[in-house]
Amino acid sequence: MVEELLAAGVAVAGAGAVYVLAAARVVKQYERGVVFRLGRLKDSVRGPGFTMVVPFVDRLAKVNMQIVTLPVPAQDGITRDNVTVRVDAVIYFKVVDPADALVRVEDYRFAVSQMAQTSLRSIIGKSNLDDLLSNREQLNQGLELMIDSPAVGWGVQIDRVEIKDVSLPETMKRSMARQAEADRERRARIINADAELQASKKLAEAAGVMSEQPAALQLRLLQTVVAVAAEKNSTLVLPFPVELLRFLERAAPAGPASAEPGAGAAAEREPEARTDSVSGAPDTAGAGVRPGPGPREAVEGVPEDQVVSGPREQVGPVPGEQVEPVPREQVSEQPAGE
Repeated sequence: MVEELLAAGVAVAGAGAVYVLAAARVVKQYERGVVFRLGRLKDSVRGPGFTMVVPFVDRLAKVNMQIVTLPVPAQDGITRDNVTVRVDAVIYFKVVDPADALVRVEDYRFAVSQMAQTSLRSIIGKSNLDDLLSNREQLNQGLELMIDSPAVGWGVQIDRVEIKDVSLPETMKRSMARQAEADRERRARIINADAELQASKKLAEAAGVMSEQPAALQLRLLQTVVAVAAEKNSTLVLPFPVELLRFLERAAPAGPASAEPGAGAAAEREPEARTDSVSGAPDTAGAGVRPGPGPREAVEGVPEDQVVSGPREQVGPVPGEQVEPVPREQVSEQPAGE
């Protein structure tokens, strides 16, 4: 009798152990348990830790409550300004209602992925290329609202959406590079022109100061010479300003007045080449140059009508007339002023 009771107790204990092993469940900290009893959803959601279910009657489904990072495949689209682009993104979401995530949608991960791809293509068609490249924050917010609206009924909350990369055709990349280069060149020319304008104003002010002190021109010239000589060049190009010549001209003392009235006129008169009265060729035999006969001066040994009259520099035979050669020593030498 005792043995039968002992055997029955062991059997009951074994059955209880098997029941406990079949009914015991462990829910992790980042998970929540949803119980379906005979196919119906139980109202209570099991928290993390040890929990029990009815074997062969209840089914426990665990839902991950962590933030899920879901990459959105690259989508090809045409922007509003007719540019073909390829855009990919990444979406961050989490489950806020485990029961709705299991009951209201078959696979909430796949549903969120498809909604993200559709919304991304829609955003591409509504935006310009410049917005995709520079105004991504606003596009991310719009994309998040488009995905979050239907996901609220699925027990899913969209935490963040980011556009990762925008791929452009090679022709568009070259066009944008030329545009950027042209813009940089325009800005460089504007800056250079502004610098020239400021430099011209400063030079004008410096010229006004130098005009008041002419000696400053000479000092500036010496500074230029020193700067050029420092390069150790074999050729030195030295500019000589006209203002410096005027300064030297004003600084030069006036010469003493001439004692005789006719001295100045005689000094300014250029020496005239001596010409032969007969042949009209210049006389280079003598050491000096002596003036020829005047317009009305007679020559000894020659008739008066055969002597050429006119300016001294044009003395010579008149075309069409025959003039006999006269020795040089017979020509009367008289001063030009008599």
